Parts: sequence; structure tokens; C-alpha cells
Amino acid sequence: MTIETPVPTAEKTQVSRRGVLGSAGALMIGLVMPGPARREMIAAAAGVSASVNAWVQIASNETVTLFISCAEMGQGIMTGLAQILAEDLMVDWTKVRVVAAPTDAVYNNPAFGMQATGGSSAVAGYYTPLRQSGAAARDMLLAAAAQTWGVTPSQCTVSNGVVTRTGTTQTLTYGQLAALAATMPVPTNPVLTPDNLLRLIGKPIKRVDLPLKVNGKAVYGIDVRVPGMVYAAIKHPPAYGGTVASVASNPNVVNLGNAVAVVADNTWKAIQSARSLSVQWTIPSASSSMTSASILTQAQQLMTSGPALVAETVGDAAGNMGLATKKLDVTYQFPFLAHACMEPLNCTVDLKTDSCTVWAPTQAQTLVQSTASTITGLPISAITVKPTFLGGGLGRKFELDFITQALQIAVAIKKPVKLTWSREEDFSNDWYRPFALVRVQAGLDANNNVVSWIYRNVSESILAQHGYIDHGVEDSQATEGATGLSYNFMSRLVDWVEHPATVPVGFWRSVGNSINAYAVESAIDELALLAGIDPLALRQQLLVNDPRSLAVVNAAAQMANWGTPPASGHARGIAFCNSFGTLVCHVVDVSNPSKYSVRVNNVWTAVDCGRAINPNQVEAQIQGGIIHGMTGALWGQIPINKGMSTVKNFSNYRMARMSDMPKVQVQIINSGQPIGGMGEPGVPPIGPAIAAAYYRLTGTRVRNLPFFPGAPGGGDS
Repeated sequence: MTIETPVPTAEKTQVSRRGVLGSAGALMIGLVMPGPARREMIAAAAGVSASVNAWVQIASNETVTLFISCAEMGQGIMTGLAQILAEDLMVDWTKVRVVAAPTDAVYNNPAFGMQATGGSSAVAGYYTPLRQSGAAARDMLLAAAAQTWGVTPSQCTVSNGVVTRTGTTQTLTYGQLAALAATMPVPTNPVLTPDNLLRLIGKPIKRVDLPLKVNGKAVYGIDVRVPGMVYAAIKHPPAYGGTVASVASNPNVVNLGNAVAVVADNTWKAIQSARSLSVQWTIPSASSSMTSASILTQAQQLMTSGPALVAETVGDAAGNMGLATKKLDVTYQFPFLAHACMEPLNCTVDLKTDSCTVWAPTQAQTLVQSTASTITGLPISAITVKPTFLGGGLGRKFELDFITQALQIAVAIKKPVKLTWSREEDFSNDWYRPFALVRVQAGLDANNNVVSWIYRNVSESILAQHGYIDHGVEDSQATEGATGLSYNFMSRLVDWVEHPATVPVGFWRSVGNSINAYAVESAIDELALLAGIDPLALRQQLLVNDPRSLAVVNAAAQMANWGTPPASGHARGIAFCNSFGTLVCHVVDVSNPSKYSVRVNNVWTAVDCGRAINPNQVEAQIQGGIIHGMTGALWGQIPINKGMSTVKNFSNYRMARMSDMPKVQVQIINSGQPIGGMGEPGVPPIGPAIAAAYYRLTGTRVRNLPFFPGAPGGGDS
């Protein structure tokens, strides 16, 4: 298995599909028949070049190229999708190479209707289409062999890229059959490999992207170089919503309206020049006076009097509260959080009179292409997007601000340009996870049944800020993780009040689930204390009608030996969340609390994602989600003062370090249910699990995150 990485300076020659199929001996097949050839050319080891809108390319030298359309940002998606595609193709895995697909509608993520990576949707969305595509290619190869031998396809078998005529020693390889197979009709309903014969799906295949990342050959956006390019840096207003009032005229300065760019012959010089550049800004009065304290005060007012939009209602939650013999009324507070990707935002643009090429670490190729078309005035067909590896995405690189700026600079200076944000601009102008205030009111009857559950979330609207819904319309991102709970509440009411703050907010790994799971699971833990019963026992009682969720919770508890006392000076906590179609339960063991930290020693995790395509990747995503969630819960915060983040670098944004990493044990439950996502579900339950353990260790209930505000960071970067 090999993986191709983009070579930014390579010049490629356009080849027609007919020429490729006629002279190269290659089979290419997509979910639909491919359209016109793209300019992007893929060179096979034997010197064969081809490019069409297709998922599978088989060359005469037996090389099998799989086109993967999702952004590889460390989650291993190129490997997982390649396993799915190669499974029913019945190809020799050692002959496979993986290539980033060009931007085209044939590669659209079924979950989004466009080529984009997010929402833990890739495997779930592409699973069936990719299996069908691999199976269709396999059947076309079988048909080609059958025609060659003058037999029916049923008289042929295939294994590891070799077709054998049944009852004989006659064989034909995929490479020998490719040219003829390309002329065969595309099957509309190919038969998929039965579960008991799967060779790749469910196996711990090694990641295809790691060798390049280890040997330094991986190309990230920040690595891109094109001939004759210049370098740009950005300077934003000192408060959100600001615009440029005036800036001195200079051929190396580009006024972008809501920011200023400086162009130089290297990135460092551009960043230094941008920092020292004198700009007059127009700042909205509402922004200049906005602080974390004012945002909180307004949220507290909205909590009691704000216009609430109902997200979910079952029964009469308000009326049933009168049936409760024990009542809980608690409020949880969540700060803005940065994405803090290791790779700063960057984008390279080469704009010519009749074409535009964009290299970017992006999660949204289709949106990049359409944005480039709008800004340059060129048709979509003239825009080429070349996605690179991402040094972290986490939802931040779904945004288009840095892409738009690079395109605007290229239009203004008429030279190839690479824009790189400084770390300070990155932290100050993120699209943060929203601040939120959440109130949970719950009532227990004499048998510890939850007779009433009233839940309200006050936060900004991600979807409204991005233009996906109108303000005043219920935002599903704000309430995910609070609705559709597995718990057996007799009545419940979940609503949301939109906060009018103008801090930019966006999609942060697990989005609303990371907020709401903390509030829900912490409240469940507090209810258990109120009832005087074990928190596991309360969950078991509440999940009695959901055997799948109950199995996950029980599995994690069993792994952690929940019923036994923890070691002296240690405490355990448990939390569960169903997000993105995947069920995760964490049990944690903590010790050694101090002013700015607590030691998380062990995490025992049970996960049910329906079917694990690659168990190693499932485990890795759980581990990554745990460390990401720990950063957010224990230390993460973006304070706002005078309309702007006060955090400018890692020096005052404490991240989880290698020394903070707990020992993680993961049990995967393959339930056979529909496939769920894995990129995000590990995040939501870790914070409340630690909070539950921390309370038992210290007697302190953490309702206002982070646990340790003001913790020293880890130095500049």
C-alpha cells in the first residue's frame, strides 16, 4: 500500500479519457459513469497517466489507485475508506495506492451533498456507495475475463486481483483485463461480499498516511511552494466586527475591508510587517464594550426571561415536577474554546487569466471551489482545488475566512501568493466553540424515577452565524447531546435561547455534544448523589429500555472493576454519550489534585459504532478524543475583553501534554447496528467522567468550566 501526496510544482499534461483507456490499459469506475477528464493527472508507477471522475483506477502494471475524497487530518480516513473501497474489489492490498481525489460532484459526501469532511460522517456516508463501487469494478473485470475466455462470469472466480477460470489453471490479472473491463456495462446492483468473507473491513490495517509523515515527505498546506510566489500575512481588527477605516497606500498592503494583508518575500517578514503596520479601524460600539462578564450577565438574564425555542418535549415536564419528592436545580457554565490546531491557517493561490489553483488544508473542497469562482469571476470548471494534509482540523478548517483572504490577495497583487496566519491572529480570530449557560431541573419520585427533566441551553447560534438558518430559529447544533437521550425520563422539555453576542462561533470537535453531554452527565451524577445510589446503578435503571446503550455502559464499568474500591487517594467517575450514531462510555480514575491540574491515570472506554472498519483507528480516535476533551474541560478558555480574545498564544492556553495522557483501554462492541462516526464521539463523555471522579476525590463539584482557569500555558509557538 502506498499513498500519493500532492506535488505543488508539478506540471501535468491533459489526457482524454478515451486516450487513457485506449493506450494505457486502465479501468476507471465511479459511483456514476465519469464525466469529462479533469486537469489533475495521476501518474502510476509504470508511467501511465490518467484523470477522470472515478474512485478506482487499475493500470496495466497491476497498480490499483483508489481516490479518496475526504480530508486526512490525522483521523486515518484515507485508510478506512480505502479498506471499504478495496474490500469488494477483491484486490491485492499490497498493490493499492491512495490518492486525494480532485474536486468534483462525483466525490460528494452523501451526508453533506458536497465534498467536505466533518460531522463524523465520512465512513457512515461513504460506506455503502464505496462498497458498491468496488463491487461494480470487480464485476466488470469478471465480465472482461469471461468474454476473453468465451464463458459466463459465473464460471470465473477472483482473488487478490487475479481472475481464474473455474476448473482450469487459466488466470488473468486485473492489469491484463483493465482495458477491456473499461468497456463493459457498469452493474447497477452488484453483490457485496458477505460479512463472513470480509478480508479488509474490520481488520487493523496499518495507516497509509503514516510513512510519509514519519519520513517527512507528507505535504501539508504550510509546505506548499509554487514558482514565483510571494508570501502574505494578515492583520485583523482589535475587536470582532471591526472594519478598515484607513491604511496608508502601499503596493505591498492589501485592504480586505475587514482585515489588512501585507505581502513580502518571506513569511516572517510579512508577519513582522503586519504587526507593525498602522491601521485605523472602525469598531462597533457593542463589540468594544463586550467582555466575558457582560456575556455571562446577559446569559443569566436570558436564562430566566429569554424567548425559548423548544427542541424537544415529551409529556408535561413542568406539571410532573410536582410529583417529585427530590429536586435538582443546577446551572453549568462553559467558556469559549479555541481549536488550537498545530498547523496555523494557510492557503496558497496561483491565479492566472483563465484558471485558478488553490492549495489548502481544507475540510470543504466544494466550498473552496465555489468561493474561488465567486471571488475570481472564473467558472467552476477553471478552479482546481488541491487539498493537502491537515495539521489538525477539528472543524476550524471547514471555515473559509483564510481561503477568502488568500484569493482576495491574489486578485489584488496578480502573483501567486501563500497566506499564513500568525499564531496570534489564529487564536484571536478563531471561530470558537460557543460560550454556553445550561440549567438542568430534574425531579425524582420515591422510587428514584426521573419524573421530570427540564433543560435549557443559552448560547450563540453557529448555524445562524454561518447563514444556514435565520436568527430566531432553533439551532440543532446548540441542543445536540441534550435531545434524543437514551435515558428513560417520564417527561422532558429541552429548549434553547439564542445569545446575541457577536463573538464568532463555529464547529468545534463534537460541537454541541461537548457542552450538553457535560451538563447532562453531570446532572445524572448529581441526581445519583441526591437519590443516595450509585451513579452506575442510576444509569442502569434509566437505560432499562435501551439494551444497546446499557451494554456499552456495563462493558465500561466491568473493564474498570467498578464495584471494587479504588486505590487510596484515587476516585472513579463514569459518563456516557450517544453522538454521531456512536455510543461511548468512559470510566476514569483520577488522583493527585493540585492548583492547576488533576492526574487522570486511567480511562476505560466501551464504544459501539455499529461496525469498526479498522479497530486500530477506532482506538486511536477514542484516545485523541480523550486528550482533546481533557484540554477543553480542564484548562481551555477564551476570555473576552473589549470585544476580543485575551488569549494570543499557547503561553496562556494550556494544552494537555504527553505527561497528562492517561492509560486508555478500549473495548469495541460490534453491534451490527448502522455505522456511526468515530472522529468526535470520544470527546463529549470525558469531561463529565472526570468531573464525577473529581467530586468524589475532592468534594468539589465543577459546574463552571474549565476546572483550572488561569493555568499557565506551555510557551509560545
